[in-house]
Amino acid sequence: MSDLDFYAHVATRCDVLGTGIGSGPATWEAAVGQDYLDDPGKGLLRRDYGLVELSFSDAEGSMSCFGISVQVHRLIHGFSVPPSLAREYGEFAPRARFAELQPVILALGHAIEPDDLSGDIHRYRVPGSGARIFVINDPDPYGDGDHDVDDQEIHQAGDVWALSVSPAWWGPR
Repeated sequence: MSDLDFYAHVATRCDVLGTGIGSGPATWEAAVGQDYLDDPGKGLLRRDYGLVELSFSDAEGSMSCFGISVQVHRLIHGFSVPPSLAREYGEFAPRARFAELQPVILALGHAIEPDDLSGDIHRYRVPGSGARIFVINDPDPYGDGDHDVDDQEIHQAGDVWALSVSPAWWGPR
């Protein structure tokens, strides 16, 4: 398996290592590991694993996950991949290209539809799951002109910025 398989799994199945929306912090810790940073707030908790970021709320009583975000853009800057993911999927490349991820998702029998193609980041929707894929459209959004399109150490147009899973996105499937 590969990093692209992981991203495609999240985009189509809306879980990480079998854990998803509605799961509590302890369940996530058992699945993903103990190496994380918690940022608590009143009735909310953001848990940051580097590549994976989770949002929890106690609105339904006990703390449960209401958002999963895979922050692919962080890898180019050396952020960590949880060891549990590296064991399951192998080495993660510092970037993921949408053109390489798209056929992996399509091969799983899912479609990808444009959701918002305006602006510096384009958003795509996986209709069967409701997940969103954010793709860099303009790596020089401020027009500074100092963006080197040949420098593979920086983000380029076509790089996946992030994936997002949230019931707020789901709407009609």
